[in-house]
Amino acid sequence: MNLVALVVGGFVGTILRYELENFIPPLPNGFPLGILLINLLGCLFLGWFFTVTSVRRNIRPEIRLGLGTGVTGAFTTFSTFSVQSVDLIQKGYFFIAALYILLSIMGGLLLTFAGVRLAKAQRKEETA
Repeated sequence: MNLVALVVGGFVGTILRYELENFIPPLPNGFPLGILLINLLGCLFLGWFFTVTSVRRNIRPEIRLGLGTGVTGAFTTFSTFSVQSVDLIQKGYFFIAALYILLSIMGGLLLTFAGVRLAKAQRKEETA
């Protein structure tokens, strides 16, 4: 059942990423806005989702695996981030590359923390 959850989740995440990346193409200066937004949304979601599901015992492990690892793992993409960063550097867009790398790393960490805090705040509201 875990394998099915991963395959289905991976399929959904891949399609979501493909569609969103086509909907938000790179900016005219080459800045990969779509991939940045995809990765930041994935960080926010995963921080929230894994925090929420770590305390809720009624979440089936297959659901956690399928949504967390399958959907989010296929939706976000470190390899595309890396390739686009190198491509920007090779084209001489050093400032844009640095901005993209900084926003990706710092934004990803901040949004993961935000997702965790959001989940903890929701938990407090549910127990109050």
